[in-house]
Amino acid sequence: MADEAVIDVSGVTKSFGDRTVVKDVDMHVNRGEIYGFLGPNGSGKTTFIRMLCGLLEPDAGQGTCLGYDIRTEGDRIKPHVGYMAQKFSLYEDLTVRENLEFTARAYGIRNRRARVEHMMESMGLGRFEKILAGGLSGGWKQRLALGACILHEPKLLLLDEPTAGVDPGARRDFWDEVHRLAAEEGVTALISTHYMDEAERCHRLAYIAYGDLLVRGTVHDIVESSALTTWRIRGPELHAISKKLKTLPGVEQAAAFGNDLHVSGRNVDQLARSVRDTIGPEHRAEEVETSLEEVFIDLMRRSQTT
Repeated sequence: MADEAVIDVSGVTKSFGDRTVVKDVDMHVNRGEIYGFLGPNGSGKTTFIRMLCGLLEPDAGQGTCLGYDIRTEGDRIKPHVGYMAQKFSLYEDLTVRENLEFTARAYGIRNRRARVEHMMESMGLGRFEKILAGGLSGGWKQRLALGACILHEPKLLLLDEPTAGVDPGARRDFWDEVHRLAAEEGVTALISTHYMDEAERCHRLAYIAYGDLLVRGTVHDIVESSALTTWRIRGPELHAISKKLKTLPGVEQAAAFGNDLHVSGRNVDQLARSVRDTIGPEHRAEEVETSLEEVFIDLMRRSQTT
């Protein structure tokens, strides 16, 4: 990754009526970086993304995207951005090829036919070229949408929950392509997602809740800064154990992970005592590494109580 800022904003704020959706957010993303943007529904992620590419003007704050001022140069930002929304936004009554050709015309791409042919081949869409987009599966719709998104060779991808409702294989293919674009072509990506396995594939992350950016950094940094300790419990009657533990000192969360129970908290001594006092000889308990999901559940819970 080159140390060249593609997104560099500070104090960005946006309100709708008396509701502040984004509050004083700073963000710095370098060229070729894949930056994950996480948070619960309604947390302000989409609003922030739209401000970056000039679709919305912030009420306060300043900064640049691709070197252009986000307040005054939105029209210069848009041609260099590929935007992909959660909802499939291409024309379902056009074929795969027709959608790509239409997109190429809309962007004024030179050598449109060659560019469309290249995208059909690179995204594996050739066998579907005459199929109506509305007849594609979710994974192939997503592949088509990504192809249209990068057809004009953007420098920045703004991807708003692009893999929602897509099967795991298609999600992996999608992320492999995003990593290829970042590594080989220096494309930068800001991606909002709810999937923890996807978040872990990002170079850095930011977590926003109800407009406030609560934490940012690498996965390791974020887990480390949470100061959470986690125990894994195995054995019978884990649901009853979970209910009891949630009432005891030091326990901040308890959740089932398959056949295991994960119990987390910040007071190491209290947490260990509560676990040991609750389990029986038929149980096995051991301290394990705290997961990113446990950190984000903790962040969301605490943001709801402040």
